[in-house]
Amino acid sequence: MAQKEGRRLIFDAYRRRWVRLTPEEWVRQHFVRYLIDEKHFPASLMAIEKSLRHNQQDFRTDALVFSTAGLPLLIIECKAPEVKITQKVFDQIVRYNFELQVDYLIVTNGLSHFCCKIDKTCLTYEFLKEIPDYSEINL
Repeated sequence: MAQKEGRRLIFDAYRRRWVRLTPEEWVRQHFVRYLIDEKHFPASLMAIEKSLRHNQQDFRTDALVFSTAGLPLLIIECKAPEVKITQKVFDQIVRYNFELQVDYLIVTNGLSHFCCKIDKTCLTYEFLKEIPDYSEINL
């Protein structure tokens, strides 16, 4: 950790630069590390703060995971620990998915994690009991 102009910074190994350490950034750093270490997600197939455009508006996903074929597979939305996971948070990540069309969504505040699988045929989603291993979703 470092400080610059009174701000606490943390080195983001994925973006290879120093970033401001906010509560949301703390959640993102730890959650991405969990996915890599425990769920075997390849770091090389993750993009942090990936920009996208939908309905002439710019958005940025907290993290985006790609399949081994290079296609978007999973969106991650991180909130600060004090932020409750509400329908509004899910609406935000679903809005990102209009553009990306991924199969999985994860929302976390570092304390609670919700993972759902999208059924593109029925236009519904199913909450999973646990976050699957990368090999289970990269089919």
